[in-house]
Amino acid sequence: MLVRALVLALFVAGGVCAQRDKIVVNTETPEGQLLQQIGQESDDAKKLGLLEQFAGKYPKHESAGWVYAQMQTLYMKASQFDKAMEAGDKLFAIDPSDVETALQNLKASEGKKDPDLVKKWSATTAEAAGKVVASQKPKEEDAVDEWTRKVDYAKQVKTYTDYSLYAMALQLPDPQKKIEFIEELTRRSPESEYVPKLTQVYFTALRQAGQNERAVAVAEKILETDQNNEDMLLVVADSYFQKKQQPEKVFSYTGKMIEVVGSKPKPEGVSDADWTKKKNLVTGLGHWMQGKLYFGQNKFVDADKSLQAALPFIESNADLKADALFHLGVANFKLGSTTNNSDRILAALKFSQACAAMKSPYQGAAQRNVNAIKSQYRVTR
Repeated sequence: MLVRALVLALFVAGGVCAQRDKIVVNTETPEGQLLQQIGQESDDAKKLGLLEQFAGKYPKHESAGWVYAQMQTLYMKASQFDKAMEAGDKLFAIDPSDVETALQNLKASEGKKDPDLVKKWSATTAEAAGKVVASQKPKEEDAVDEWTRKVDYAKQVKTYTDYSLYAMALQLPDPQKKIEFIEELTRRSPESEYVPKLTQVYFTALRQAGQNERAVAVAEKILETDQNNEDMLLVVADSYFQKKQQPEKVFSYTGKMIEVVGSKPKPEGVSDADWTKKKNLVTGLGHWMQGKLYFGQNKFVDADKSLQAALPFIESNADLKADALFHLGVANFKLGSTTNNSDRILAALKFSQACAAMKSPYQGAAQRNVNAIKSQYRVTR
């Protein structure tokens, strides 16, 4: 019997997988003749039809791995991702250590834009690649080069599995799903180059998902070494401000965020109007929080200075404006009444009148302050 054995070495970026490359052709058998016909066919569609025919008739043949690998490659080329994964699943069942098959299933999952499959095959591929990387260097000198190529390729694949989670996290519209992918990447590869690139995305997703305490914790950890993100500075400062805790941190963070947003160039893709609006809001909130803290500490000169600095930036925010005007009126009255300073009393009247003219929770109290100032100091204006 004439037996012709062909072992096709398919090198993909240095990766070699025995089961997917092994093809034994006995041209005196129907299956051997079909394999020979497959090898001679140059048209992808016809070749795929022959491969499907072989897989259906001879699923247990020793060349089945090679057949499934060919099918997976052609399905991927034709963007038939479901069929590519089906072929990959069969090949992976034959050889669970097959890094290349797992990688192609991962890419098929990406093609399908299926987050759950991407997560599954990213983990499976990373595990297979990790085993290759951790494999023992062969003692036989003539096997070292091949082992080195396999390990180098497995390292590249491992990096790609990190990238797959990173890319999917950026695409996901659901903040909870983003959090899931980012935390999976951080857990699996804490030293990955893609983890720090997702810091802002992670912070924003936590905020969008209503996990504010976790967002604050993430932001404060980052601010220990990098205080150039005005959003994180604002969130952490506001957290301490609302809890009435550690005022020194509020002063520090608000001062830094005013500095950062004042010097930072407009981000790419943001309109001039939107950037101006954001700068005004961040700057105004920073001065306002500082002013309110000074007011609570009875440091009325500093409160007056900070709240007046806030006013131009919070003009369009009625609630903040009313709050600032009311406390400016009280602060100036305190200063004027203790030093008998008529300019401070007139300032107190001006701010209180402006607050009383606005619909807000402070309107009634501001009007009572106006009446009291006019009565006590016989101010007619």
